[in-house]
Amino acid sequence: MERDGVERLLTEAGADSRRLRHALALLCDGQWWTLPDLVRETATSRRTIEALLGELVLERDGDRMRVPPIDTPAYQDLIAVAPPPEDPVAHLVPHYAHVLDRLTGLVAKAPRARHVLDHVSATPGTVLRRALLLGARFWLPGARLLCVGDHDLTSLAVKLVHPETDVTVVDVDERILAYIDEQRLGVRTRWADLRLGLPASARDHDLALTDPPYTPEGIGLFVARAVEGLREDGRVLLAYGASERTPMLAFKVQQELTELNLAYEAIYPDFNRYLGAEAIGSAADLYILRPTSKTRPAVQSRLSRQSTAIYTQGPQAVESAGPSVAPAEALADFEPDLLVGEWPKELSQPRVRLSTWLAKPYAATPSRVAVAVPPGLEAALARLLLATRAEHVRVVGSALPPLPEVLTTVYEVRNASETAFDAVRRPQPTGEAETVLRRILDNGHGKLANSWREGLIAVARAQGTTLTKNEARALIREAAGWSEGLTPIEAPLHRLSALPSAVQTTVTALTSTT
Repeated sequence: MERDGVERLLTEAGADSRRLRHALALLCDGQWWTLPDLVRETATSRRTIEALLGELVLERDGDRMRVPPIDTPAYQDLIAVAPPPEDPVAHLVPHYAHVLDRLTGLVAKAPRARHVLDHVSATPGTVLRRALLLGARFWLPGARLLCVGDHDLTSLAVKLVHPETDVTVVDVDERILAYIDEQRLGVRTRWADLRLGLPASARDHDLALTDPPYTPEGIGLFVARAVEGLREDGRVLLAYGASERTPMLAFKVQQELTELNLAYEAIYPDFNRYLGAEAIGSAADLYILRPTSKTRPAVQSRLSRQSTAIYTQGPQAVESAGPSVAPAEALADFEPDLLVGEWPKELSQPRVRLSTWLAKPYAATPSRVAVAVPPGLEAALARLLLATRAEHVRVVGSALPPLPEVLTTVYEVRNASETAFDAVRRPQPTGEAETVLRRILDNGHGKLANSWREGLIAVARAQGTTLTKNEARALIREAAGWSEGLTPIEAPLHRLSALPSAVQTTVTALTSTT
């Protein structure tokens, strides 16, 4: 048994040696530890823990390890240090054991992480503690919380602990939105690729919470969108972590926050723990940020220069090449009136950004539109088509997904390949339910429930009867209570897929009533 190497590591770490001493204390406590558990428990990077393990003579049992009990007395003077920073809500956790059990099951059954979205799951205990901290620091009855991305399922934890809180989730991952809705806890879900915009129905919140991709670009974008979703006096709660070995990366991220003119109200060190992310110690701090009078202009400036590359992996990684420009050859047999997305500069047609295209109806009414879908933004395909009433749309991209079945009500797909297809608008249907559904989908930027209501009133009028707006609203609320307040573009795909059946239900109820 040697102490020299351990003492050298501790000396080199100096005042920051608490992390190593904590890990040494755990290894000397008689319990067995795996490397991931040591990383997560001490909030220390894997490389730092491995350096410590390399200096110790360890007893091993499979992938578990410890300092042999006979050797632990020799290290006691090295581990006699203060405990880690106090957890502000640790004393509350034992009172919510039933919620922790529920969250453990929910996290275990949740959709698997998608590495191209930089997903790393927070532990069930972390998700519970986020909900407890929100309630300990803010008055939640009647408050509105926006989760800007929610792979961790914080929205469900908040509803379980504080059911009176109004919670909305925006996320690009359809699986997460569907899973949250399946739990029937009253969380509103909205689809959004934050690189392209924040849904109009996700505004005016009291609080926003986000655990974004840990790149400066990702942090800057997610926090800017969180601010967009806030009232003037709101707060942003941000989870962000960096390795103790990379202070410059943390500095770059904090520069992004500084450029948004946000005030730091609190930072809770190592508050968040993860099932993975060992490079940063499977941990992240929790920031509480308050917008100032200079924040919103800074947010608009930040978003005006937004890049689509915000992740650490996949086609939209920050290390990827420059903007993806669709080839002009894709339009060889197609003469568009309008170009949407990135196209070669030599093309003479008017053009519009993808974000602008999704945000509001285009002022003119082009008949033929060409849409370029960059790699990594394929999830926006259905929404890009819902955003127009053009008769013919040429879609160009790489590895394009098939069109969702619900959109075949509107479009016929022709000349399909992996890199392009034509979406040709179908004639207006003649059936009552089909006509109402088409009315909804033809108004991608309009409130879904409003289009639905007007469609039912028109059907009743054609039948020679009268249906009031309130009566129509009641039918819609009964068939699809989730439909209030959102547009077809914002609606998750599982909601859009449920529309044909729900619309048929309301038309059938209308017929039987009249």
